[in-house]
Amino acid sequence: MMPGGRGMNPKMLQQMMKQLGIQVEEIDGVERVVIETPTKTYTFTKPSVSAMKAQGQTTYQVQGEPAITPKGGATAPGDPAAAQPKALYSEEDVKMVMQAAGVSKDKAKQALEEADGEVATAIVALSR
Repeated sequence: MMPGGRGMNPKMLQQMMKQLGIQVEEIDGVERVVIETPTKTYTFTKPSVSAMKAQGQTTYQVQGEPAITPKGGATAPGDPAAAQPKALYSEEDVKMVMQAAGVSKDKAKQALEEADGEVATAIVALSR
């Protein structure tokens, strides 16, 4: 934790970071960031991205709401399922399910996954 914590003057924070050899830079004009895992793809459209350089390492921070797409099995060429997959659900869908069903974020996400991203189906399943 940085000394001074809350309410620290931004200029003072920048000065401290400079003394520690830390440089932070916003990356302008980012259109999309994609993160792929073995089971899902997270696609951030128009995210806010910054790069922090410290001790010879560069760390990237991505901020935004991703569209989450499950990864399926292989499809044959020409198969309609081989088309660009639709996002399973968005963060807005999660919030809607949370509010309508009165459940936690984790339960809302699980219900949306089980309902193949169908908000109404997820809400009905959680309301039973």
